[in-house]
Amino acid sequence: MDRKKARKKATELVSQMTLEEKASQLRYDAPAIKRLGIPAYNWWNEALHGVARAGQATVFPQAIGLGATFDTELLGQIADTIATEGRAKYNAYSQEEDRDIYKGLTFWSPNVNIFRDPRWGRGHETYGEDPYLTKELGVSFVKGLQGDGEVMKAAACAKHFAVHSGPEAIRHEFDAIATPKDMEETYLPAFEALTREADVEGFMGAYNRTNGEPCCGSPSLQKILRGDWGFQGYFVSDCWAIKDFHEHHMVTSTPAESAALALNNGCDLNCGNTYLHILKAYEKGLISEDTITESAIRLFTTRYLLGLFEETEYDKIPYSEVESPAHLALSQKAAEESFVLLKNNGILPLNKEKIKTVGIVGPNADSRKALVGNYHGTASRYCTIQEGIQDYLGDDVRVLASVGCDLFRDRTEHLAFTQDRLAEAKIVAENSDIVILCVGLDETLEGEEGDTGNSYASGDKETLQLPQVQLDLMEAMAESGKPVVLCLMAGSDIDLSYAEEHFDAVMVLWYPGAEGGKAAARVLFGDVSPSGKLPVTFYNSLEELPDFTDYAMKGRTYRYMENKAQFPFGYGLTYGKVVVTDAVVSENSAAGTNGTSVSGKAGFESGTNTTAAPVTIQATVTNQGSIDTRDVVQVYIKNVDSSLAVPNPELAAFTPVFLKAGETKTITLSIAPKAFTVVDETGARTEDGSHFHIYVGCTQPDKRSMELAGVKPVEIEYSK
Repeated sequence: MDRKKARKKATELVSQMTLEEKASQLRYDAPAIKRLGIPAYNWWNEALHGVARAGQATVFPQAIGLGATFDTELLGQIADTIATEGRAKYNAYSQEEDRDIYKGLTFWSPNVNIFRDPRWGRGHETYGEDPYLTKELGVSFVKGLQGDGEVMKAAACAKHFAVHSGPEAIRHEFDAIATPKDMEETYLPAFEALTREADVEGFMGAYNRTNGEPCCGSPSLQKILRGDWGFQGYFVSDCWAIKDFHEHHMVTSTPAESAALALNNGCDLNCGNTYLHILKAYEKGLISEDTITESAIRLFTTRYLLGLFEETEYDKIPYSEVESPAHLALSQKAAEESFVLLKNNGILPLNKEKIKTVGIVGPNADSRKALVGNYHGTASRYCTIQEGIQDYLGDDVRVLASVGCDLFRDRTEHLAFTQDRLAEAKIVAENSDIVILCVGLDETLEGEEGDTGNSYASGDKETLQLPQVQLDLMEAMAESGKPVVLCLMAGSDIDLSYAEEHFDAVMVLWYPGAEGGKAAARVLFGDVSPSGKLPVTFYNSLEELPDFTDYAMKGRTYRYMENKAQFPFGYGLTYGKVVVTDAVVSENSAAGTNGTSVSGKAGFESGTNTTAAPVTIQATVTNQGSIDTRDVVQVYIKNVDSSLAVPNPELAAFTPVFLKAGETKTITLSIAPKAFTVVDETGARTEDGSHFHIYVGCTQPDKRSMELAGVKPVEIEYSK
């Protein structure tokens, strides 16, 4: 059903409602209107990396891990799987007349905010720090979730619109100040692409203000969204954000005024209870009935698009689809693609034929919490890293284990001395041929403000260091004299300078999902090569970054940073050695010929009327190593003429490629015309300058990446 038809039906239905009934439908927990045959519907559902908070579901790697895959096709498959499980659960729950929270088909995902500062506790909900990577993965996720059938399979929601990335502790009163240039260059592109390229059905506003206006009641943001971009779906407030208008932002005085400010500025749906004051606002003349009607029509348009009032092709999706073997296998594959190998002195992959005893040490080794991140569903079985290695090795290799320390407390047993498991960890190391050390964080240490899982109220990190007890454990393992492979389970940048210096291998596992242990064992023992890339910069220290509350992009992320990274965005080793040996601009670029491995799209997403064609790159890629591997070919572009250009080369295209040992392939990538534009101080996107450097390789073209990877990308000088 197209939107026009769905809106017509919605308009007819809403016209039969009283004012009170219309107002009641603007709450996330919309009540039934029995006389019109409308069942209750709860709009609030989550699907960040699997159907969340509604019981059993496939738990995929956390979003930051999905970002590390650089795999748009995989994101589409995962989102389609989530929609399938969402429908299966919705069908079953509806049979039971269960219309509770988290059981609808309007999923408030994905989170396409930019992870601009490593302190932000919710950064692991995003796809990383780069607008282009975020938009490409976000578009694939939305398309996969919503499907391309006659009826929408599930409704995606882009959040949190628009300038939002901490601090969590003050988000309810904070005003994020961003220049028009930073808005167009960094904060808005992913949201725009989800609207224009993926037709995302929903938008969620952020808690904070942006440039003085609360995001859930902002005329400026609505002008961009519904005016400039032509968004026609529904807009929802973040949960209880509208009461912040009068309680914290102090832009209104009463709940009725807050409800009016939000509704008059395009916020159709209230996650929270402030819209209980809509009728009071109407009586005071603060809201017109037409405004209430329009929001109700938009909301019912979405429900009609989802086929909630008629039979659909999805009604027969059985409950057996939930956590099916195929879905679990996809979760494991996603985890395998997400792991980022930062250092390897040759110890990996491990050879189980040559090892008699493996020691598994660390607070995250046998932790389920470290598998799942936040906004997760419930798996019927979790395979921790320790369990995965035990299952993989079976009776062939002895496995010894010690937690080593608590995640952050100074002892594991309340009545024990401090560091009560450190001696055990040393004993395990002494009796092992190799130590696999699993350290990091979980959702209790980095997450959302006020979330029940947090040990600290805000969920932001205060430092890039691991908790002291883990640093002490790392030191003890380094002093053991045994080979150590460090596995970091976290959702953000952690200082790994000690690990880089003292351990034989370092790998980031993120929060790898319920199948994470199986994936880790297969990667560590060489059944599959690691191939993930960092979707965020790992910095040397926080001192080099601007203040957390400063939303200017200067000095932040790989595109603007002035110092050398500890580990750069886009970096990650494999067990093979994939090298781009040659790259040229295809002669048929001017004709707008798209290649088969495309990660760019023709046309500008905003601001100009150019009809320029994409620039097509032909790259020759060889695996010069002795092990088959997947890798990610990345294209970066630098405008060398314009003073308005982003300071460093920025990602403009990417594609995963699988190569057997010794194999060579020619691949095609496409750079969208937008990559050749710049943004001025007014936020206008223009063409300025005609000389560009294009870099094609498996890393960024910065010195640190070349130093770590030992390979230089191919450089092309290109003139327009």
